[in-house]
Amino acid sequence: MKAIEVTGSIDAQGNLILDQPLDTDIHPTRVRVIVLFNEKSQEEQELEDDPDDTPVPKIKASLKRAWEQAKAGQRIPLSEMWDGIDVE
Repeated sequence: MKAIEVTGSIDAQGNLILDQPLDTDIHPTRVRVIVLFNEKSQEEQELEDDPDDTPVPKIKASLKRAWEQAKAGQRIPLSEMWDGIDVE
């Protein structure tokens, strides 16, 4: 028995749709299929895959705080802005 790893999706009717046709010379034939899928929603998976993606409400809250601090004259000198940031 030979194994080939491919990707695909499952449609609303439960049919498996491969992203690309199989590149084999044994058509047609019956196959055994093992389906691996995430138990998280697509949105949850995308958020997990991109750890730098900050949620919009958090960004808005940070900008609002920064704006209020700037209006109050609470600013960080430019020379101190890079403190604690690792630059490679």
